[in-house]
Amino acid sequence: MTEIHGTIAPGFEAVGEAFARNLAEGTEVGAAVAVYAEGRPVVDLWAGLADPETGRAWERDTLQLVYSTTKAATAACALLLVQRGELDPDAPVAEYWPEFAAAGKHGIPVRWLLTHQAGLPALDRPLARDAALEWDPMVEALAAQRPLWEPGTAHGYHALTYGWLVGEVVRRISGQSLGTFFREQIAEPFGLDFHIGLPVPELPRVSRLVQPPPDFDRSIDLDALPEPIRELARAFADPDSLTRRAYGCVEPALDHDAEAEQCAEIPATNGICTARGLARFYAALIGEVDGRRLLSAETLAAATTEHTRGPDLITHLPFHIGLGLGLPTPETAWYSPSAFGFSGLGGSLGCADPETGHAFGYVMNHIRTGPEADQPAAKLTAALLNDC
Repeated sequence: MTEIHGTIAPGFEAVGEAFARNLAEGTEVGAAVAVYAEGRPVVDLWAGLADPETGRAWERDTLQLVYSTTKAATAACALLLVQRGELDPDAPVAEYWPEFAAAGKHGIPVRWLLTHQAGLPALDRPLARDAALEWDPMVEALAAQRPLWEPGTAHGYHALTYGWLVGEVVRRISGQSLGTFFREQIAEPFGLDFHIGLPVPELPRVSRLVQPPPDFDRSIDLDALPEPIRELARAFADPDSLTRRAYGCVEPALDHDAEAEQCAEIPATNGICTARGLARFYAALIGEVDGRRLLSAETLAAATTEHTRGPDLITHLPFHIGLGLGLPTPETAWYSPSAFGFSGLGGSLGCADPETGHAFGYVMNHIRTGPEADQPAAKLTAALLNDC
């Protein structure tokens, strides 16, 4: 049986029991979970292997790449500028980033970048991976890109481009890259072990991804899939679909196990953190942590007011979002009417519920696809919601 390390406060034992079951059932290779309650840590657990190839154990300070769970951290940078009065979400993007006005985009407001309504989830011509990692070539390509639907009339998950779009607005206003802004304005002041653009000395702490990103060209029995994800699978099977283009705007495909990608800033997908850092981030969004709060109650309320809902043009799945922060649907594993958060490819999850005062972080290195990917985190949040 896998040995579980860490601490649990009285009253939160159910989360520890669910975590132990996930490991005992072989669902995970290495993982960590953390919970804050009213700004104080109550669960901090880790177990398993950070690298099964070498046998390296998961330690207290093991870092994990969390894919789209990163998007909430990127949104928080923009929201902090909104709170300070430096960014107007209803102002045209071109007011801050003049080159963005090209190809008929002069009227797109910043709000539509945060809500995935800008029509820019893909490029007409994919960008080379090395160029994408340099930042400027990607934002120049996005500035020149025509929208792929009439902005504001529909929403579609900007799976990769979201980070460069929002990140460039933050850079134009602050003079800092998104990763630097996040580090200096959020991570360091709040004591978060959370990085967007990992410093080279921290690379040895990063867990190895156990399974590579999904092979979208493999044969799939569509009829055998549950109805909610059948359209998504069908779209991934079509190399010309908008879905494939959105996830394939960089060629060759991104490989987040590569050190160059972990050290670059890809603010939609390459956040690297501990579960503790992720939970503490959400705790600072909903209340005070060590006497400080990241977003005011008013800013958070605006950010968690629903802007879009229903199946989107990229994932074909129900996608509800506020001003950059994800909102759960009743079908979502971590559903609570007052919760918000963001999950990532493979099963990572960060979320919080202002009503209960709980903030949650879950990270793991076994990258799964399909409905089963969310189940380990779902069992943990169910234990937190139902028993704590």
